[in-house]
Amino acid sequence: MSWLPDKDPVAGDRKSCEALELVIVPRARDIGDFEVRRALPHGKRQMVGPFIFFDQMGPAIQAPGQGMDVRPHPHIGLATVTYLFDGAIMHRDSEGNALEILPGAMNLMTAGRGIVHSERTPDIQRASGQRVSGIQSWVALPKALEETAPGFEHFSADRLPVVESDGVTARVIAGDVFGKRSPVKTLSDWFYADVSLEAGKSVPLDTDYEERAVYVAEGAVTIAGETFEASQMLIFRPGDRITVTAAQPSRIMLLGGAAMEGSRYIWWNFVSSSRERLEQAKEDWAQGRFKPVPGETEFVPLPER
Repeated sequence: MSWLPDKDPVAGDRKSCEALELVIVPRARDIGDFEVRRALPHGKRQMVGPFIFFDQMGPAIQAPGQGMDVRPHPHIGLATVTYLFDGAIMHRDSEGNALEILPGAMNLMTAGRGIVHSERTPDIQRASGQRVSGIQSWVALPKALEETAPGFEHFSADRLPVVESDGVTARVIAGDVFGKRSPVKTLSDWFYADVSLEAGKSVPLDTDYEERAVYVAEGAVTIAGETFEASQMLIFRPGDRITVTAAQPSRIMLLGGAAMEGSRYIWWNFVSSSRERLEQAKEDWAQGRFKPVPGETEFVPLPER
């Protein structure tokens, strides 16, 4: 995506209006004593590019003695992307990785053929309390790579490119955005950016990628004369260059990528292009065949559904 300015679509213009395919208002879900708002998957749209789950965490205030406890649970066929605005989360997984993620950094965990991880509030923040907010998303893996080896990578905030220009600050989490490329190596073609805008400032959503969306995390934005407030995902059709303008100080996530080669089956924390593979993953978890997370003793049983 480039940083070049462009004319905003005209309010009431048919082409501009038709460029917006779907507006999703997330529904609330609870994960480990912590509420999230889930935008994807949706009844009318499973994925945007490879993004198949998209959760906004918080913002929430955790008082001293409180915290988030997402117990060890398995994944297959996807990669998890964790990105924080505020607070800290301790990640541990069955490959032996144990690392705290802080605001502006990015955790990329590739489940592939199978991984188990937990996410908890670190001890220091649990004792003192903290404000925590951010985005966690799942990226479906290409069919040919669904059974790839599991892995984990951490990218600190200073490793991710930042673009600043006249009231706009953008961190490029993955892919090419605004003329900058993230160092994150992805298994398919996708992009992801965290953009903060002062009131009245604009950014383009270019046509570089086939499938594109804007998630309004904070504030409110206008597109083609229509205003969209926080906690909404706006999904656009391919082909039209869109300009997003902040109606007030705002924070948005730009995301998307190449369309996946067909839909995916989803059951609990498992994603696959094969129903049979999901059944195998269920059996493997029930029978204790996944590697454990070092230092974790809790077990989450399969959901009864």
